Amino acid sequence: MSSDTETPVDSPVASRAGYLHLLLLIPFIALLWLPFYNFSKPALFGFPFFYWYQFLWVPLTSFIILIVYKGDR
Repeated sequence: MSSDTETPVDSPVASRAGYLHLLLLIPFIALLWLPFYNFSKPALFGFPFFYWYQFLWVPLTSFIILIVYKGDR
């Protein structure tokens, strides 16, 4: 069954979506590389950097996933 909404693999939209999926590596690497954020200073509202850096990535990752989702549609 073929529909008109399917995108061929060689189309520019499909290749762009492939590059958009690479954006998902940003939070993965940013949180996986522990020596980058394994510090207590600077503190924000009493939270050490180690914790608020990770909490900061929760909305950032959600935004990146939204970008990839919209680009995939």
